[in-house]
Amino acid sequence: MNLKKIKSIFIFINFVITVTIVIILMRLFKSKNWSIRRAWAKLQAPLIGYKLDIKGTPSKEAKLLLINHQSLLDIIVLENIYPNDIAWVAKKEIAQIPFFGQILTLPDMIIIDRDDRKSLVKLFKDVKDRLKNNRTIAIFPEGTRGRGDKILKFKSGAKLIAQKLDLIVQPVVLVNTREILDSQNFSASSGIVKVIYLDPINPKDDPNWYENLHDKMQETLVNELQLLNKD
Repeated sequence: MNLKKIKSIFIFINFVITVTIVIILMRLFKSKNWSIRRAWAKLQAPLIGYKLDIKGTPSKEAKLLLINHQSLLDIIVLENIYPNDIAWVAKKEIAQIPFFGQILTLPDMIIIDRDDRKSLVKLFKDVKDRLKNNRTIAIFPEGTRGRGDKILKFKSGAKLIAQKLDLIVQPVVLVNTREILDSQNFSASSGIVKVIYLDPINPKDDPNWYENLHDKMQETLVNELQLLNKD
């Protein structure tokens, strides 16, 4: 068994134990769920063994984060560093995991059912509800995990939300999270995670904003990977 596999087993055990504790604490202290989640996410940095290289700053005006997706670590990193309570949009299959699905339901994350045609109506309603509670919405517009070397084609959901609810969007490009924690192939290693906050976007300013955003995020990812590989 190689070192990456050994480390991934350690991280899996860590997740089982610490997520269990987080769920119990969130049930006991419902008003403190963001503080509890954030403390847990900060703890994972030394346990997983990643360091951060952050470029740009979070926008105070942006209410919708669009983030490329490649690893479970994407969520952990944003929970660690983002200065506001994030409401993640997640698929129902995760929320339905016995006991551990409460990591989504207890803090009122936004659960979607991709097989339900009425889910879009519920999605808009849930997003508006979380915004009223001063939370920031976070979506992976690719809809699934990529390999980390390119941005997959965007699904339409994030575009509809931004335009229908008139939200300022901030793109966030994450680099190297899959190399550090590959939750699909069950391997882990230490390394640097790059977080690039791109300039916020008002969808009203450009009818092709969504397509242009994809290209901008792709260009940023490629450039940052090249810089990372030179180090």
